Amino acid sequence: MAIVGRPNVGKSTLFNRLVGKRLAIVDDTPGVTRDRRFGEARLADLSFTVVDTPGFEDQQGEGLMARMRRQTEQAVAEADLALLVVDGRTGLTPLDSHFAAWLRKSAKPVLLVANKCEGGKSEAGRLDAFRLGFGEPIAVSAEHGEGMADLYEALAPRVGSVPEEADEEAKEQETPEEPKALQLAPSGPKALQLAIVGRPNVGKSTLINRLIGEERLLTGPEAGITRDAIAVEWLHRGRPVRLVDTAGMRRRAKVVEKLEKLSTEDSLRAIRYAQVVVLVLDSVDLMEKQDLTIARMVEEEGRVLIIAVNKWDLVENTKETLARLGDRLQTSLPQCRGLPVLPVSAKTGRGLDKILDEAFAMVEVWSRRISTPALNRWLEAMEQSHPPPLVKGRRLKLRYITQTKSRPPSFALFCNLPNDMPDSYLRYLVNGLRERFELPGVPIRIELRRGDNPYAKRGRS
Repeated sequence: MAIVGRPNVGKSTLFNRLVGKRLAIVDDTPGVTRDRRFGEARLADLSFTVVDTPGFEDQQGEGLMARMRRQTEQAVAEADLALLVVDGRTGLTPLDSHFAAWLRKSAKPVLLVANKCEGGKSEAGRLDAFRLGFGEPIAVSAEHGEGMADLYEALAPRVGSVPEEADEEAKEQETPEEPKALQLAPSGPKALQLAIVGRPNVGKSTLINRLIGEERLLTGPEAGITRDAIAVEWLHRGRPVRLVDTAGMRRRAKVVEKLEKLSTEDSLRAIRYAQVVVLVLDSVDLMEKQDLTIARMVEEEGRVLIIAVNKWDLVENTKETLARLGDRLQTSLPQCRGLPVLPVSAKTGRGLDKILDEAFAMVEVWSRRISTPALNRWLEAMEQSHPPPLVKGRRLKLRYITQTKSRPPSFALFCNLPNDMPDSYLRYLVNGLRERFELPGVPIRIELRRGDNPYAKRGRS
């Protein structure tokens, strides 16, 4: 079911109400939604797929509004039912009438909804919507949840209900705390969660479109087209992948508008809950300060990071460019030693398959478990090769190490002076772990803990 209508009538608010989560960005600014967003909706015992669409504008050609209109047209073409939303407060506009005429030509079944009718207000606007010729408008308030019973009655004959057993099972498996960037469409438990991030206008959406082989996401020369984190379900050589396109992230000092702040928060949420994050760089402006900020953020979150240098078809001296990027990464991101750097071109498709191959390989490294005996043999060899320094005149004793978890690989190191361990020696241990157990490019965590003193109780007694 596609939710359609002119800009700022409350389509995204109704979408959030039906899916039961705040997935779509909502703001008073018209035209916030620009890409189609899919979600699994529930209304009592009804279950159906719902699509949020950009506001319909009567624009043709190749401009941004015209491309947004084509997104809406495609959503209606693929839907079994169109839910036409009008604003009950303002009543009908010429654009509503134009959109209704276009829907009649599409021959799609249409349900008419008058939104913003909270508390029985806007009755005049609702009655005015009769003129569109789609029957009695259903009065709802998507923001306050009013009128959902009437919407249910209208949808029930057209939408299949969920069996009670399946409904109970879905409730048991429901995870309200799951991040919104990962709730946009159903996915199997083994789907690779992959977020595409970067500065505005580096080609993130174009890269995803080229990967999946269709114009699924809105693209263009304008910077900042993407606003929501849009998830796309896809199969790569038979393996499920959820690609999450994100809004371009600028420096925090430049983000002043509320809408851009919401988009940035959405992108950060996508990073926080992804397994693999692909940082897309522009080959013309390699590794600017904002790129390094994003990369450090991904590392701090413990996610797999892959660098994709887009627009590689524009690079003349490839060896020099890669060497310059490698030097910058070694200097500015030493904590991510061995980071994969992939030259790609979203325009021509060059190197894109390597992104997914590298992502699956890196996830295996990210999930690796190392036995405790092997770790302690390694620790003993590291101490012999380079003994710990004296701390405040006392010898730093490394007693024991074990892996506490994976994703990212995390270790607990027991020693006698955990608060006084020099950062340089800790880096020495991290680099040793990375080299000995083949953990290139993934974040490594070492938590220092104080080892028990077997003579402490005896001394006190």
